[in-house]
Amino acid sequence: MESAGKGSYVLANLAEVVERVLGFLPTKALLRAACVCRLWRECARRTLRTRQRIAWVSALEPGPAENHALVRALARELEKVHVLPQTVLYIADAETFSGHEECHEQKKARKRNSKETALALEKLLPKRCQVLGLVTPGIVVTPMGSSSNQPQEIEEGEAGFALLFPKIDGVKIHTFHFSKDVKNRIFDESKFAEAGLKNNPDLRVVLLFGYNSWKTGATRFLHQIVNPLNEKSIILAGGQVESFTSLTSENSHAQPGDACGVVGLAFSGPQIQSATVLLDQDVADERTAEAAMQRLKAANIPEHNTIGFMFACVGRGYRHYKTKRNMEADAFRKLFPSVPLFGFFGHGEIGCDRIVTGNFVLRECNDIKDDLLHGYTTVMTLIHLGSTKANQA
Repeated sequence: MESAGKGSYVLANLAEVVERVLGFLPTKALLRAACVCRLWRECARRTLRTRQRIAWVSALEPGPAENHALVRALARELEKVHVLPQTVLYIADAETFSGHEECHEQKKARKRNSKETALALEKLLPKRCQVLGLVTPGIVVTPMGSSSNQPQEIEEGEAGFALLFPKIDGVKIHTFHFSKDVKNRIFDESKFAEAGLKNNPDLRVVLLFGYNSWKTGATRFLHQIVNPLNEKSIILAGGQVESFTSLTSENSHAQPGDACGVVGLAFSGPQIQSATVLLDQDVADERTAEAAMQRLKAANIPEHNTIGFMFACVGRGYRHYKTKRNMEADAFRKLFPSVPLFGFFGHGEIGCDRIVTGNFVLRECNDIKDDLLHGYTTVMTLIHLGSTKANQA
C-alpha cells in the first residue's frame, strides 16, 4: 500500500515523470488523460506540442458495402495516431466512394452516397480541423507503418488515404476554394490576397486541384487561377480531379456545386523547401523514369520530415509503361528510400521543373512563364516542412 501511495504522489506532483508516461499514449488517450487534473492537462499540452511529424492513414483493402475502406481505416487508426490533426487532406477513388449497387443474398445492397461517405469521414476528425477531400480515378499511396514502405499505384479498385498534418512550428497550412462565376468571365484577383496566395512573403507551396474540368470554360478558369500564381519563388503542383467531397475550415463548410472550380492547400513558412519535376511523354521506361527522379534528387531537398506527391494522368501507369505496373512509384522509392509518396491519377496535371529552398530561389530574368498545365504527364513533388525535434514514430 505504501508503494502505491508513493506512485500516486509521483503521478500527481512530478511533471517530468507524468510527461514521460503520457508520452507513450496515442493522442486520443492523451486527451482523455488531460481531463484527470491540472498537472496532467499541462503535461498533455506540452507533449502534444512536440508531436509535429506528419501521420497518415492508408486504405488498401475493400470495406463492407455500406462503408468505403477509408472510413473504416480512419475510424480504426485514429485511436492509435500520435498527432492531433489540424489539417487533413484525404483522397479516395471516385468509383467506389459513391459505390455501385451490389446483389447480395438476393437483395441489393444500398448504394453508397458520396456526401454520406464524406460526412462519415469528417465526423471522425477533430471539430476544428480543416479538411480537404478529393475523389479521383486512381490513387497513389504509401502503406501505413513506415515511411519507407513501398508506395502503390492503384489504378483500379477501392483505395484511399488521409494525410494528417499537426500544428507545426513555423508552418501555416490553409485551404482555399475558387468557384467559377457563370455571370462574370473575369476572375477577381483580390480573392488571391484574401486566400493568402498574394502579398504573402512566406508562401512556398500551392497544391491546386481543378474539378468539373469537363464543364464549358473550365480550362480558361484554371488558367485564370494558375497564371497569376506562376512565380519562380512558389511551387505549384496538382491536377484535375473528379470532384472535391469535403472542404471545411473553422468558419466555413463548402459543398461541391455544378460549376467548375479550383480547391487546394497553401503551405507558408520560411523553413519550407520544395521541388517539382515534370515527367513528359518521353519518359516511357525504367531508365527515363529514374533519370527524371535524379533531377528531383539533384534539388537536394532534405528528406527528413518530407512528403512526396505524385500527380499522374490516367493515361500513364501500366498502360503507358507497356503493362509494367508501379513504374514511377518504384523509381521514386529507389531514389527516395524513406520519403512517403501520395497522390492520384487524374485528368490533367499542374506543375513544372522548379526548386524553392531557403538558399536557392530562381529569379525572374524575363517575362517568359513556365507552362504549368499538361496532359499525359506526371508531376512529382517534394515538400519539406522543416527540421523537427519531435521524437515520435
